Amino acid sequence: MNEHFNDIFVTTGCPTQQQLLDYVQGKLTAEEQHEVEMHLADCELCSEAIEGLAAIKDKKQIPVWLRDMRWQLLKKLHIRYRSRRKTDNYIYLTVIILGILFLLLALFWGFHFATRK
Repeated sequence: MNEHFNDIFVTTGCPTQQQLLDYVQGKLTAEEQHEVEMHLADCELCSEAIEGLAAIKDKKQIPVWLRDMRWQLLKKLHIRYRSRRKTDNYIYLTVIILGILFLLLALFWGFHFATRK
């Protein structure tokens, strides 16, 4: 299921999630930090993400929280997907039952009118 919900930063020119976390924690080299800062000047989404990450006091907990949030989101999406499939299955079952009932009704009427003469 994880292959359906990839990291949103992978297909863009934005820094990876890990690079943003390392930037906030001060773990980047001077060159990497400069690249991130150049990107932040042009990207409002990443600038706001950095602003939000910088406001968190316990920065070592951020990866744990992100992992937990991603896991909970995937669980909710999986539950929603399963309930949608279940609803689709009920619709198919209803159509099949109605088809069988109409077929039986047609056979009954055909038999009834054929034996009436």
